[in-house]
Amino acid sequence: MKDELLKTLQGSRAVMLGKLDGLSEYNRRRPLTPSGTNLLGLVKHLAGMEYGYLGESLGRPPIERPSWFRDDPSTEIDMWATPDETSEYVVHTYQQACAHSDTTVNELNLDSPAHVAHWAEGGQDTTLGVLLIRMVNETAQHAGHADIIRELIDDDPLWHDRRNAIQQAADHYR
Repeated sequence: MKDELLKTLQGSRAVMLGKLDGLSEYNRRRPLTPSGTNLLGLVKHLAGMEYGYLGESLGRPPIERPSWFRDDPSTEIDMWATPDETSEYVVHTYQQACAHSDTTVNELNLDSPAHVAHWAEGGQDTTLGVLLIRMVNETAQHAGHADIIRELIDDDPLWHDRRNAIQQAADHYR
């Protein structure tokens, strides 16, 4: 079970990083939703989650804290990259966080105790297994967001006819 969860997580991580391929620095950072969602911000966010859920919550903090980590997590800038945070830095930090998580998962059992400080009181104690499932879900969810963001960036003409047909079907319900 643990091996399958880790393999699934690794697959979603690869999809997430693959969404950056061939893009300019601008397109990696460009906010394309009303909330400002962007590809590099998603990678940065996932790096923090990897270090949090599959590191710090299990007593295994990162050797080097990412530049955006703060003592108060509510002040962290984790959904977009600041101008001084290069793509190379964010991607490298994510890769380090993933390697750190993989080591944790490989060395511990699914029932190893964990503690998530920012969860509501009374529900802070958990296990590696629960956190691994959360990380699999979170990464897959954000990889899905990245698919949509990448479609908006690429604006592939092959999809225009399909989109128009779908729009016409929707227009019947205006």
